[in-house]
Amino acid sequence: MKKIAVIGAGMVGSAIAGDLAEKNRVILADINLKALVKAKSKSPALTTAQLDVSDSKSLKEFIRDAGLVISAVPGHLGFGTLRTIINEGKDVVDISFTPENPLDLNELALKNDVTAIIDCGVAPGMDNILLGYHNERMNVTDFICMVGGLPKVRKWPFAYKAPFSPADVIEEYTRPARYVENGTLVIREPLTDAELIEFGHAGTLEAFNTDGLRTLIKTMPHIPNMKEKTLRYPGHAEYIRVLKSSGFFNSKKVRFGKNMELSPLEFTSAILFDEWKLDEGEEEITVMRVIIKGTDKNKNPMSLTYDLYDEYCSITNVSSMARTTGYTATAAANLLMDGLFQEKGVIPPEYLGKDQKCFDYLMNYQIERGVEYRITNNAP
Repeated sequence: MKKIAVIGAGMVGSAIAGDLAEKNRVILADINLKALVKAKSKSPALTTAQLDVSDSKSLKEFIRDAGLVISAVPGHLGFGTLRTIINEGKDVVDISFTPENPLDLNELALKNDVTAIIDCGVAPGMDNILLGYHNERMNVTDFICMVGGLPKVRKWPFAYKAPFSPADVIEEYTRPARYVENGTLVIREPLTDAELIEFGHAGTLEAFNTDGLRTLIKTMPHIPNMKEKTLRYPGHAEYIRVLKSSGFFNSKKVRFGKNMELSPLEFTSAILFDEWKLDEGEEEITVMRVIIKGTDKNKNPMSLTYDLYDEYCSITNVSSMARTTGYTATAAANLLMDGLFQEKGVIPPEYLGKDQKCFDYLMNYQIERGVEYRITNNAP
């Protein structure tokens, strides 16, 4: 039985640890003791430890005898944590949405004979895996991913609850959005090109530009059209644009009175933490649509649509975002432990989708846990 070190006991990290603990020895670490106690109450088989990942010495000690590491830390801590794990020669599955480019650590991973699977959540993650699979089997011309996690009950004004820290969500709203159009990289402001789209059980949602293509820009340069959009309830983008345009997301500190300095971003994050926090047992949903177009080997037109609609599980008390993100990561972890994927280096999820056995493994693993993608063939 392999020992697995899971770093980060948030909503997704604790779900990852609980899933892996069913068949493995898992030790879960976080700086927040309350989060560790909560995770332990849901999964008694877990061992827990308090850890500050910014202390590299403590991090190295924590992962020293682990056979595999899962990193589920906030984005701003992700790159440094991943670098330390790779330096210690540990295979790792990472879901932290880092502002930095994790592919920059590829040479380090190769030097240390490490497999580091990055961005391995729902999106980025599963959408990359789907594209990676079809890219091997058709000539892809268009890739579109639309994805969002939403509360089941809408509450004015934002109609949103964050499964991650508000700072990470705000980062998504402020980082320039990159997409590929007619073979050219286009950079736009996030929250732009909003459009209303119908999504079955979820109803009408608003899709707008965000910077979600990540590694695909580099690994799939032959695809002429690629775009990722975030989904929210209608009206959300306008409220966020008002905050952004008014300076509430600025990171430069502002002086308050004589002795206090605080950035508008810090202030806004603190306010939105309570506004966006999911309550215990609060129902939420994950909606994703991936559209892949192109031609088959005989140049016949192809158009495939993958739809995901997932809800909070009242039986396991695991949120939908934790299920759809976490079980992609645990599927990849088991893929490594079962020896089905052995390539070294920094591995973006699209590379996992290339092989039929790996693709089937990843899909079936999630189906067993109730996470299912419905595929529609729209070709004429």
